Amino acid sequence: MSRIKTFNLPDLGEGLTEGEILAWLVKVGDDIELNQPIVEVETAKAAVEIPAKWAGRVQAIFHPEGTTVEVGSPIISIDTDPNAGPIEQSTTGAPAAELPTPSAASLAAVEVAPEEGMVEPGLIGGVAPGGRTAVLVGYGPRNAPAKRRARKGGVPAQAATAQAAPVQAAPVQAAPVQAAPAPAPAPVVPAPALNGNGRPAGGPVLAKPPVRKLAKDLGVDLATLTGSGPLGSITREDVQRAASAPAAAEPLTVAAPVTAAASFGADREQRIPVKGVRKLTAENMSRSAFTAPHVTEFLTVDMTRAMKALDRLRERREWRDVRVSPLLLVAKAVLLAVKRHPMVNSTWAGDEIVVKDYVNLGIAAATERGLIVPNIKDAGRLSLRGLADAMTDLVQTAKAGKTSPADMSGGTLTITNVGVFGVDTGTPILPPGESAILAFGAVRELPWVHKGKVKPRLVTTLGLSFDHRIIDGELGSKFLRDIGDFLADPEAALLAWT
Repeated sequence: MSRIKTFNLPDLGEGLTEGEILAWLVKVGDDIELNQPIVEVETAKAAVEIPAKWAGRVQAIFHPEGTTVEVGSPIISIDTDPNAGPIEQSTTGAPAAELPTPSAASLAAVEVAPEEGMVEPGLIGGVAPGGRTAVLVGYGPRNAPAKRRARKGGVPAQAATAQAAPVQAAPVQAAPVQAAPAPAPAPVVPAPALNGNGRPAGGPVLAKPPVRKLAKDLGVDLATLTGSGPLGSITREDVQRAASAPAAAEPLTVAAPVTAAASFGADREQRIPVKGVRKLTAENMSRSAFTAPHVTEFLTVDMTRAMKALDRLRERREWRDVRVSPLLLVAKAVLLAVKRHPMVNSTWAGDEIVVKDYVNLGIAAATERGLIVPNIKDAGRLSLRGLADAMTDLVQTAKAGKTSPADMSGGTLTITNVGVFGVDTGTPILPPGESAILAFGAVRELPWVHKGKVKPRLVTTLGLSFDHRIIDGELGSKFLRDIGDFLADPEAALLAWT
């Protein structure tokens, strides 16, 4: 049995077909233990850490970070017995006897290596074209005898070659002497323009270092001054006089505004690969929107009493360390309304409707990787305190990117809290396999008629989308009305319904 074990990307839940390698937690040569996390992979549902199936030493990593790998593809190989000595087989872990036999065509294409001690031309250390030696970068010196250029007025370069053969004299014909051409007249160079000091314009300025520093501090250009000192040098008085003189008014030039030409090229576009959570969300939303006939109803609710109830709940000693939010009361209202209308918590199965006695309550969460909907399993069995703890754990796990695929599977009914973005409500799309989803909007202080008078009250708007194949208008309206009644007066609703 081979000591090299190849680990393939497993199916992490519900028939996933691929995953993206986010980060390797080990590197080649590391010694690892059984069940030690070795890689973090993002699937279409979550980012999960995959543990090692064997203990040993990392032999090879087949895919770098950022690569999308199909389920079942090898991602890492592990030497399960690193202390047994060198590996006498291929790096992939397959025995030599199992390697494929090369074809005749491939063998015919193989070139025979040069004999020992010989170096193939053009390779490192071999002779390259032109008699030079190939080195790591470029070519080395030529192996042929060195040649020198001919000196001006001297003998030709060929005659200057060292260790040359005896030179045989050749008859020389005297070339006809041609008269040298008359020299061209020298160009007339205009005399440089002189400034007031008799110095060439733009020439060096005569000034002592203290004077130059003073001119720099006062912002005076020495080249524009006429010196009054010896030999036309510039003095401190010249600089101070120039600094105190009023500046000449320059004509005001207003630049015409330049409008850039419209550009619609690809250099101003960004292409984002669709993968992971976004890819799964797109597939689910498209399938749901064009499969289940959606109906959305809205209800505006006065939540003033509910918000006061939350304040009293926070003041209780056993609730001081618990996160209490309006979403907690919305979740409780949904669970109680489902008990009064069980058909809402069902699934369309083609030729039958599956009504579920348990509620896996999904809470939509916006994360850095996209929208995910983890759910609280059998949320109806929990007390209000248990529900608050479960929601807190769910949100913290989602924000940390540690939600497992199991936590996002099997949802039966969902709440999306769009109010955290300052939105009043929306028309949410059903998650596949669910028949209802509730949008909870922002709680705002608005004028409201209360006991016959217009008063400022804390108001929210609910939006309920449902599958019209299962839930008709009457059932959907009653379900939404019960949620609103609970949020309007949660204490009275608990007394009446439980």
